[in-house]
Amino acid sequence: MPRPGQISPENLMSLEAYAKWRKVHQPEMVALRQLRSVQLGEHLRVQFENEATVRYQIQEMLRIEKIFEEDGILQEIAAYAPLVPTGHQWRATLLLGYPDAQERQRELAKLVGVASRVFVEVEGHPRVYAIADEDLVRETATKTSAVHFLRFELDAAMAAFVQAGAGVRLGCDHTHYPAHTDMAAPTLASLAGDFNRA
Repeated sequence: MPRPGQISPENLMSLEAYAKWRKVHQPEMVALRQLRSVQLGEHLRVQFENEATVRYQIQEMLRIEKIFEEDGILQEIAAYAPLVPTGHQWRATLLLGYPDAQERQRELAKLVGVASRVFVEVEGHPRVYAIADEDLVRETATKTSAVHFLRFELDAAMAAFVQAGAGVRLGCDHTHYPAHTDMAAPTLASLAGDFNRA
């Protein structure tokens, strides 16, 4: 997908142009999203975003909703562009998946505060907990949302370790959802590229 810099109406494709582009490039975008997706236990998935995945998400929303007027395009950019990482950070979408509606309602009530208990731990460095939902409140005192936006702020040393191939653990230490996993090397190689943006 073309990447002319900051996402704006001028550098997004028209619906017609995107339809043609999508026929050729959708498989590689799906593969990129899968590469940058990490399953955390049975029910949590962390989708790490970058400019390409966010641009794809915006174009998909414009296509699905058939949005072609500037106001609508600007609304989609405003919703998703903050997920593009800058500096020494990762940004991600946290998805809580419970196919059964009753189970989902029960578990989301238990998992209030879960988004801020998700962490990354670069080998040899302390844990970095997610800063969650800066755009809007996504939970109440009695229930959390099935979707959260996360930001992980790493320092320069952590970023350098990741770029040098250090291991990273992704985890959650919420009382009702303790889980952790070592992130795969191909995923980390993709995420290391996020630090190159100033």
